[in-house]
Amino acid sequence: MTRPAVLITGGAKRIGAAISRRFSEAGWHVVIHFRNSGKEAEALASVFPSVETVRCDLADGDAAVAMIERLAARLEDWRLLVNSASIFESDNVTTLDLATYNRAMQVNAQTPVRMAQAYLHSAKAEDGRRVINITDQKLENPNPDFFGYTMSKHALAATIPMLAMGAAEPEDRIYGLAPGAILPSHDQSEDEIEISHRLNLLGRKTGAHEVAEACMFLSQGRLKSGETLFVDSGQHLLDQPRDVIYLARESSS
Repeated sequence: MTRPAVLITGGAKRIGAAISRRFSEAGWHVVIHFRNSGKEAEALASVFPSVETVRCDLADGDAAVAMIERLAARLEDWRLLVNSASIFESDNVTTLDLATYNRAMQVNAQTPVRMAQAYLHSAKAEDGRRVINITDQKLENPNPDFFGYTMSKHALAATIPMLAMGAAEPEDRIYGLAPGAILPSHDQSEDEIEISHRLNLLGRKTGAHEVAEACMFLSQGRLKSGETLFVDSGQHLLDQPRDVIYLARESSS
């Protein structure tokens, strides 16, 4: 295989699918990870020249590490791992729901870190390896909503500089990519989507394609390892007391 390879977790839907399309269009070999979105993954694979799909439940960290090891054994130029898959469940800041917390920490933080470690241990790449961990603008603009999810993204973000310092070779790069409100979430109405996606400094809707383009930029390794890039039209620079889902709902009611 002469194409550089990328694995995108959650690469069959939403932002993950936009990233998959961008790298396929750029001539990469794209490995689309999915859990339950097999039809969507196969639909993407059917329209691009060099795509494969792989199923894994990221709640099973051992299975995720084994997936990385199998791919590393046969991909000759595996340049990029994009940890995009995550779960986004609502919970309450006043009472920690252990089940929600444990799911979020496992899928959004622990398993991506273990995958990054396995990738850096075993993958081969011609011009340095890259890991992009998708976090959230909530790192800089926190609010009490989606408590367990937000904790998990903070945990994942904390590992990025540590991995860059201690687990990577000099030519490798470990990055964070923090999107803002990009796509519809939960039970939002069309009016709420239109409002919530413009609650940023620029008053504009940030597109999933912009996140995909940022991934392409980071894959070139031109930013210092350990850095996080925000793609949110300035949302992380605000001080929002609640998630934009609820801010939009309150303003439209």
